[in-house]
Amino acid sequence: MIIDAWAQHPTLRHIQDPIFESLRRWTKGQIPQEAPPVDATVALMDQASVDKSLLSAWVAPRNVMISNDEVADFVAAHPDRLIGVGSVDISKPMEAVREIRRCVNELGFKAIRVLPWLWESPPTDRRFYPVYTACCDVGVPFCTQIGHTGPLMPSEVGRPIYLDQVALDFPELRIVGGHIGYPWTEEAIAVATKHENVYIDTSAYTAKRYPEALVAYMKAHGRGKVLFGTNYPMITPAAALQDLGGLGLDPEAQDLFLSGNARRVFDL
Repeated sequence: MIIDAWAQHPTLRHIQDPIFESLRRWTKGQIPQEAPPVDATVALMDQASVDKSLLSAWVAPRNVMISNDEVADFVAAHPDRLIGVGSVDISKPMEAVREIRRCVNELGFKAIRVLPWLWESPPTDRRFYPVYTACCDVGVPFCTQIGHTGPLMPSEVGRPIYLDQVALDFPELRIVGGHIGYPWTEEAIAVATKHENVYIDTSAYTAKRYPEALVAYMKAHGRGKVLFGTNYPMITPAAALQDLGGLGLDPEAQDLFLSGNARRVFDL
């Protein structure tokens, strides 16, 4: 089994948002004029034998790029393949708490994701703390981005070391830091090693680009700590998995990486 821990099925608002313009400079991509059907996302999963993908909402300060209800509709179209991940507006704490409860209790979502760079605030900002409390209350992981920020926004808020304080304050909270944490990958490994409930996912990186320190961690004491992710549609599942064999993971480590850790962390 293969589970993609970080993906999104884009709406037109998401793929056309000017905040991603800097990424299009590197990919030479054109701005799409139509959002792809959800069947196209599932077809790309099929090409790479990805069994399930966790699709996230995108709530930003000025634009709800992908709403929680839209994610629920995507999941409803393929409930055996797609899993919902909610997002909230951290500037409205009580509304955020109520929305987290709705996402989990009514929509059946399995996690909540908020990106610090969208809010230009680190995970230790006081506005995040009601979100952590609500996630603990309803029993779902908190997912976030760690490392360098591709869009032209400050990267400092993605330093993995911020999660050290969050994990100290909320030891029962399962935290998944996506995007490897580069260029602070060793910092991410240190935090994940220190805290039982802190994890790393490999989204936004193809297997051949994983830092050596991360691969060594996956082979040894971190084999239960790293989850496979794509950041689709930025990277397709097939591209993300293309060089998996070159990592030299043993069968147990590879199974944990591709699905076992995600099944445990997200209670699938």
